[in-house]
Amino acid sequence: MSLQTGAAGRVLLVEDELSIAEPFAQALDRSGFETTIAPTAGEALQLARTVDPDVVLLDLTLPDGDGRDVCRELRRDSTVPIIMLTARGTVTDRIVGLELGADDYVVKPFAAGEVISRIRAVLRRSQAPGRVPEHLHVGDLKIDLGARRAWLGDRELELSRKEFDLLSRLARDAGRVVSRETLISEVWDENWFGSTKTLDVHIATLRRKLGDNPTSPRYIETVRGVGFRCRSGEEQAS
Repeated sequence: MSLQTGAAGRVLLVEDELSIAEPFAQALDRSGFETTIAPTAGEALQLARTVDPDVVLLDLTLPDGDGRDVCRELRRDSTVPIIMLTARGTVTDRIVGLELGADDYVVKPFAAGEVISRIRAVLRRSQAPGRVPEHLHVGDLKIDLGARRAWLGDRELELSRKEFDLLSRLARDAGRVVSRETLISEVWDENWFGSTKTLDVHIATLRRKLGDNPTSPRYIETVRGVGFRCRSGEEQAS
């Protein structure tokens, strides 16, 4: 992904409350972003195709639908970073949002400066300017980092954005333990303040997609009290 020319990036702000959307859009514009407001779920999906945003700020409560359904639709054919905006701030709500493919989660009321910092952090993680596509091969696992695709043998894995990032991060250090703190920092955010339970949820989902047995894993091993380890090709074969 590359940012749009001449701006910090294009932002699609999906928010039906104009008392929130308009001043926030002005704050984004002052920070160099080009902001488009979508007050409904239907307009959000239409503008996501026409505006080609670099990031989507997505309210969950919309007059014509649920923002989580918008997130699910966007994730069908797009890897655009999504930051959810909501008044619901429970751990369960955050995990559900992240499982649907959101990159971050901000609870209302929020400070514009905080959200702008999060936008910039998400964009830094999602960009790879001038990067030559790389490939990882770990036993039966094949990962194309440039195309963001992964295969187990001849079967392509259907992975969410975070699942792909998590698998590729573990595969880069195959045979070595990657700490929970490192995974949270690099796959989510170094300033992540939510429950680390989301990491365990993503690992469990990733294992299911790999057909891995958590009690006797072939691919992803838990190192209790430390983190997780992608088993090397030699270990997978044994």
